[in-house]
Amino acid sequence: MTEQPQRAPLPHAFHPSVPSFTVVSDDFGEGDVLKDAHVYAEGNTSPHLRWEGFPAGTKSFAVTCFDPDAPTGSGWWHWSVFDIPASVTELPTGAGSGSFAGLPEGAVQVRNDFGAKEFGGAAPPAGDPAHRYVFTVYALDQEKLGPDSDASPAAVGINLRFHTLARAHTMAVYAVPSRG
Repeated sequence: MTEQPQRAPLPHAFHPSVPSFTVVSDDFGEGDVLKDAHVYAEGNTSPHLRWEGFPAGTKSFAVTCFDPDAPTGSGWWHWSVFDIPASVTELPTGAGSGSFAGLPEGAVQVRNDFGAKEFGGAAPPAGDPAHRYVFTVYALDQEKLGPDSDASPAAVGINLRFHTLARAHTMAVYAVPSRG
């Protein structure tokens, strides 16, 4: 019997428990396979995200995309953007481009694990089982999170851990199609 590799926990498994709210996408449903537009080697376009039901005291938002199944031992950060004003409750498809088109003024993107300050699409190794892509929206207790655009996603994450009022996530999956 071949033993299946264990799945890594979701990125929030070790964070303090906080209230939840709702995040949805017009580009995928919960657990759906990401479209080619959201794949690194194809369209490399961030998906649409919309959220509601966050706490009244929210002062800003942050959005991340994380692959806990990347074969790195530490997962893979595909996107990290913060300092999104509390008045913004939706990001259009493509907002994570390096040109900042679709992001509100003042939003900060840091380098993803591909090394670019933008959304980096799904890119699991060929032959891997489907990877999970967790899109998380954080409702934060301050307007400016603190790090600048040269921070790592891990440095952003430590700030998120201590300033999150509530958190919502949605997840899609992707595996490299087998050629046959």
